[in-house]
Amino acid sequence: MREIVSLVLLCLCRPVCGDERSDDQIFDTWNSLQNYALSLWHLRHYVYSTIVVALGVWVAVEFLSKIHNKPKEDNIVLKVAKEVIQNGHLAQEEKEVHVAGVKIFFGSQTGTAERFATILADAVQKHGLPVEVVDLKEYDPDENLVDEVYSKTICVFMVSTYTDGQPNKSAAWFCKWLEDATHDFRYGKTYLKGLRYAVFGLGNSVYVNHYNTVGKNIDMWLWMLSASRIMTRGEGDCNVVKSKHGSIEADFSEWQTTFLSRLQALCKEEKNECSSNCKKGKCKSKVEKHNEESSQNEEVPEEIKDYSSEEEELFETTSEEESGLEDETEAASVIDLEDLGNVMNNMKQAKEERAAAKKAVRRKASKYAIGIKEIAEPREMITPALRNALTKQGYRLIGSHSGVKLCRWTKSMLRGRGGCYKHTFYGIESHRCMETTPSLACANKCVFCWRHHTNPVGTEWRWKMDEADTILKEAIDNHQNLIKQFKGVPGVQAERFAEGMMVKHCALSLVGEPIMYPKINQLVKLLHHKKISTFLVTNAQFPEEIRKLEPVTQLYVSVDASTKDSLKKIDRPLFKDFWPRFLESLKALADKKQRTVYRLTLVKAWNVDELRSYADLIEIGKPDFIEVKGVTYCGESSASNLTMANVPWHEEVVYFVQQLADLLTDYEIACEHEHSNCILIAHKKFKVNGEWWTWIDYDHFQDLIKDYEENNGTKIISAEDYMAKTPTWALFGAKQRGFDPVDTRFLRKKKKDISGC
Repeated sequence: MREIVSLVLLCLCRPVCGDERSDDQIFDTWNSLQNYALSLWHLRHYVYSTIVVALGVWVAVEFLSKIHNKPKEDNIVLKVAKEVIQNGHLAQEEKEVHVAGVKIFFGSQTGTAERFATILADAVQKHGLPVEVVDLKEYDPDENLVDEVYSKTICVFMVSTYTDGQPNKSAAWFCKWLEDATHDFRYGKTYLKGLRYAVFGLGNSVYVNHYNTVGKNIDMWLWMLSASRIMTRGEGDCNVVKSKHGSIEADFSEWQTTFLSRLQALCKEEKNECSSNCKKGKCKSKVEKHNEESSQNEEVPEEIKDYSSEEEELFETTSEEESGLEDETEAASVIDLEDLGNVMNNMKQAKEERAAAKKAVRRKASKYAIGIKEIAEPREMITPALRNALTKQGYRLIGSHSGVKLCRWTKSMLRGRGGCYKHTFYGIESHRCMETTPSLACANKCVFCWRHHTNPVGTEWRWKMDEADTILKEAIDNHQNLIKQFKGVPGVQAERFAEGMMVKHCALSLVGEPIMYPKINQLVKLLHHKKISTFLVTNAQFPEEIRKLEPVTQLYVSVDASTKDSLKKIDRPLFKDFWPRFLESLKALADKKQRTVYRLTLVKAWNVDELRSYADLIEIGKPDFIEVKGVTYCGESSASNLTMANVPWHEEVVYFVQQLADLLTDYEIACEHEHSNCILIAHKKFKVNGEWWTWIDYDHFQDLIKDYEENNGTKIISAEDYMAKTPTWALFGAKQRGFDPVDTRFLRKKKKDISGC
């Protein structure tokens, strides 16, 4: 070390100009420097110690200085805080905000999505976050949606799917704009990068091809614009049979719980946003994936599990397959033209193998699903929410799928204020008529449905089923209890009250599709055993069930339109082959020997044209009677856009019927019930010696049914066997206009009663 120091000093002090200095001067200078350096080397430990002590003193001084000044800073902060609080403000330490609030957008037709949005908003508020509920019909995405990117707000979209997989009116513009934005180069693929969102769709899996289409599309379009999905897309299913949690309300509740949990995690800056590789709007954590894989491995065959995952892919499948092919081709960057044919053949063969494998797995999955279907216990048709809704509407629910309700005409006839059009046309006693149904479910969603679409829908019976005798017993008990409520009510006639307690007629037309009930024949027989006549209405979508139906007093088919397009627009059927089913139902009706009826409901500006088409349909079914009735306005409904303008005047109904009758060779206008805005066209076989016999001999019908059963169904019952003469006051053109003169006409003083449907 000593030699190194000497060498350094020698280099630093070597003479620059040797000629100008003498050798003595150089030697003296060298000795001085050498002695100085040697002194420093011997004292180096003292130098090091001095430096360390100096640094320690400096650190200690700085530390003590900070401790001394901290109380003063705290006093200053406390003083400022007190001054701020005294001025009515709360001073808080600024910190980074990860979630500024939640904005809930809804697009609703019947109000369900709006109701769910309100429920979610209340739940979010309880977590201390600001929340805003926005109707999509009042929101301009072109002006406002990009602002959500920078607001640190979580956007929730709750949208329902309407007819043919289209968005409802309130969400139509938003969906159109969003779809256009994904294809408009002016916006770019990163237009919504930074927007965090979640989607909950409302739909019905009965509509297989359009189930939750709107929710899926919104989720896809947002993703295509680089928005970040924070959680799995939720799907609420109105079909209780396939709903994951038993009802759409339960589906939403489960999704809401997950959303609130995810929201809390985001507030704590736990980043777990959706990657671009998620499938069908489903995001799963590693734990969820592990648990799901474990459960699936225990219960589901591996190939079925793989098939299910493939089926779940929504919009990534094509891009993933293309990227896979790109990876393969990159391995061999250049392909010789000679080898191109082999490559194409291999690709084609691989594609065919994949298709064959998918078919095989699909067959196995189908068999597996059938096995699960057989094991699983059917669910009840009536959900808690549906039960509450129908109860509020005055229904008395029976078991898990039936109901009974008191008709307004029953109440009217108890007071002696006149009966319904069936009293005028067929002679039933309205106060002794029980209106019920063994199936609240229907296969249509008619625009004029007076139940406001609260009933479930379906194309086949897949619910828990109650026995026919139980349904009948509870229906009669509930009907009698409803009648008892009128005991002592002013105007109620004692004689009719006593008669009303004894049910004589049953209108199986309350709501839904009674013929869907698998034990409908057993129910009809039980009614006949109690001497109760049967008026059954079907919506012409179940031709086989019509053919298998046992004789009823009178069988109705609803003919709501005369062409395929208009029927789809008005009835909104679930069946894809609704028109062939409709025509087959009419043909099945023509084979029935008992009384058959076409029921036409006229909706102004919807189905009052195309008279020739109606006449053609009548030729197919050859009904005994044709009831033509103006639609009844039952108040505003979010599920329908009908107004009073769609209700035809009675004169308009009469004009329509007259035109229709002129096109029919074997039919004439027979009866009229002005109060119900209804006209009856009857086949000429019921006009005997110039007099109409449209009424029914109910006692004789019961005798015929008894003979029919005793002969094991071999004895044929024809409509003419139990017809009765029609009174003159019920005929078309009579001054009474269908009002029974035995009763007293009652007119409201203030407003017209439009409550009856």
